[in-house]
Amino acid sequence: MQIREIMTGSPEVCTPQTELYYVARKMLECDVGAIPVVESTESMKPIGIITDRDIVVRAVARRQEPQSLHAEDCMSSDVVCLSGDTELSDALKTMEKKQIRRLLVVDESGRCCGIVAQADIARCVSRQETGELVQDISEPSHYGAAGMYH
Repeated sequence: MQIREIMTGSPEVCTPQTELYYVARKMLECDVGAIPVVESTESMKPIGIITDRDIVVRAVARRQEPQSLHAEDCMSSDVVCLSGDTELSDALKTMEKKQIRRLLVVDESGRCCGIVAQADIARCVSRQETGELVQDISEPSHYGAAGMYH
């Protein structure tokens, strides 16, 4: 199985300059926990990802004024992208190795065309594989509070 078969296609995206409140509102409206950050809506080249946890840890917990912040102030820039024809088993290995819960999917020209979340994978693999994925992703890492959250 390839990740294009389970990905959420055409995800809502934002740019680094998108106001943080707008990002949070899109998360609420779309019932998602992460929004890819793209260079521009024309290029759709992924440069990061912003999660609900990023907003809490990098803005709220630091007593920042969320109304004055933009996506670039809270996003993770070390996003992992794979092509849609990546085998699911390889995507699982990447998520486990990098300890991330989401992968961005890019087309042949490098444009963001989808997102695969841990929950998407859980719907199509065995309970045992899902449990192993969650356990491997959740292992304590050296990233700490400033690390990757997606």
